[in-house]
Amino acid sequence: MKTTSRVYTALIMIFLYAPIAVLIFFSFNSSKSNAVFESFSLRWYKELFNDTQILQALKNTLIIAGLSALISTVLGTAAAVGIDMYRKKWQKSVVLTVTNFPMMNPDIVTGVSMMLLFVFASKLLNINGILGFWTILIAHITFNLPYVILSVLPKLRQTDPHLAEAAMDLGCTPVKAFFKVVLPAIRPGIVTGMIMAFTLSLDDFIISNFTTETFQTLPLQIYSMTKKHVTPSINALSTLIFATILLLLILSNVTQSRAESKLNKEIREGKKQKRGNN
Repeated sequence: MKTTSRVYTALIMIFLYAPIAVLIFFSFNSSKSNAVFESFSLRWYKELFNDTQILQALKNTLIIAGLSALISTVLGTAAAVGIDMYRKKWQKSVVLTVTNFPMMNPDIVTGVSMMLLFVFASKLLNINGILGFWTILIAHITFNLPYVILSVLPKLRQTDPHLAEAAMDLGCTPVKAFFKVVLPAIRPGIVTGMIMAFTLSLDDFIISNFTTETFQTLPLQIYSMTKKHVTPSINALSTLIFATILLLLILSNVTQSRAESKLNKEIREGKKQKRGNN
């Protein structure tokens, strides 16, 4: 049984990561071929950093991803704290259902609906060319919010609700108690939600395609290149993005692991002190 499970797991890993391994391998190919590897070269990495269009699209993508991740993390954390404070289960259930709807909704429906909303707003406010930086940023914040909320809520449920009350009994204001006690406890969930929001925003194409006209992101740039010819420099760019995301995920897991170890250590010390007092 163990051998079967190991083989099954190995097949899944190969199926998931073989395409990425091939992409990384051919990003170091000296020729344009994606089938025949001639020799090791950094040619496409050099061409990548000389391609102003791709670099500008990458810059735009990082700006949108960074801002949307930051804003959605702040709003999502505040929303999660508010949802967690509901005492009636039906209220919490209704709010969570409404919150999760953008996540379950197909991207194309979200993209078309947001485009219609922005166009309607532009007609109402008599603004021409409204689809651009701000509309794509709002769209990305909208579909990132549910993921941040879902990342923070479990950490809030794991946190002792009496910690904030104890801090306020010791003289902290509600705001100070939140930042001193609650926020450190839910930090792993916040970091996870931010990284997830960043990665989702980084590679979004469908919603971005419907909510912008003048602001070019990397997925839109790559799609426009497929109409002509995609150069192997895209392999180099994809390799760098994959390495960055992998680094962020490792950082997230390390942060969460350290936070859990610290919490378990504090719990063990608290139990020892309690036994010593008894």
